[in-house]
Amino acid sequence: MPEDIMYSSMKEVKPGKYILIDGIPCKVVELDFSAPGKHGAAKVRVTAVGVFDGAKRTMLAPSHADIEVPIISKKKAQVVSIAGTTAQLMDLDTYDTFDVPIQEEFRDSIKAGAEVEIIETMGRKAISRISGGQ
Repeated sequence: MPEDIMYSSMKEVKPGKYILIDGIPCKVVELDFSAPGKHGAAKVRVTAVGVFDGAKRTMLAPSHADIEVPIISKKKAQVVSIAGTTAQLMDLDTYDTFDVPIQEEFRDSIKAGAEVEIIETMGRKAISRISGGQ
């Protein structure tokens, strides 16, 4: 088992939590429960959005199933520069610099010098929100 994945029960999944769908970290946006049938268990349909690509994904699983959950770390960073759709960020704890693509939702509002929150999992990083400093 990779060190950045753990397992959780489907019953603990709620909107706003992170899960893996087809090996891709996703943020849950909606849950739809179906009643148990004559010979089967209750099912849960999960609708989630990919953390790194923004693609909408769905998953159907029994409510008693175990699912993979990515271990996500959140950090603060400062925008050093912006080149097209890529931002160079500096980690405010370690002062390391790295490049991340700017998601569509942040392209109009992100500026050099801004402080952002980044999420990191499975060796990839993404901007999760702009927290200030503009």
